[in-house]
Amino acid sequence: YTTANAESDYDRESERESEDEVSCDTVRTVRRDSLDLVPEDESPLVLDSSLEEGLGQLLEQADRLHSGDERDKREGFQLLLNNKLAYAGQREFLWRLARAHCDMWELTQDAEQRRSYAAEGKEELELALQKWDQSAECHQWFAILCGQVSEQESIPKRIQAGYIFKEHIDKAIALKPQDPQLYYLLGRWCYQVAHLGWLEKRTVSALFEAPPTATVQDALQNFLRVEELSPGFSKAGRVYIAKCYRDLGNASAALLWMNLASELPGNT
Repeated sequence: YTTANAESDYDRESERESEDEVSCDTVRTVRRDSLDLVPEDESPLVLDSSLEEGLGQLLEQADRLHSGDERDKREGFQLLLNNKLAYAGQREFLWRLARAHCDMWELTQDAEQRRSYAAEGKEELELALQKWDQSAECHQWFAILCGQVSEQESIPKRIQAGYIFKEHIDKAIALKPQDPQLYYLLGRWCYQVAHLGWLEKRTVSALFEAPPTATVQDALQNFLRVEELSPGFSKAGRVYIAKCYRDLGNASAALLWMNLASELPGNT
């Protein structure tokens, strides 16, 4: 470590170096305990019955708090952080911890704090996907966190994040094809790509050999799929259906879906 107050004599040089080595070892140990899953040459952690029961109760509580108000979401985030050392090697725990980072990103107004929450959650799932590439939830929340991290980035980085987002949402859909949330997310991606601005399109053409392509019709089909799987799943989803119909010149259908959207509560 370097400090702003360097000493003029160096007779304690070796002592400080020794302390540095210990400090670095400590940092590596803490980071391994808090972030790493299981070494590649070892089997996944198997919980004993008491820990497994505790994990089940913890996950139920985390899901309940995630569905609550702002205070509940903050409580859920802290609850998962408090149990991270005990359950960081468990898939179901880890993607919920990442989801809680998404919650905090939404609840926080400060740009730096938002980026920090998203980056930390993304890092958790980068590790998780090395072990559980067949987890739809891991792919879903990784995609969302990539989008959150890129919110304040330059146009090229946002576009690159869009590629990653689409890749992981496609994988999640392949693993969990009946989940309406995934089609809603894919619909949002299609709608945004279909409405790229002139500068964004020029940037895409200059930087990428195969620019992302999607139409308003593609977006509409995904939003309608959400309604097919779960009618009334999302107020925002119905609003996007109305937007798609408006863009396609079907004013009567747009009005119908706006009226249908007004019947639903305004959940995120």
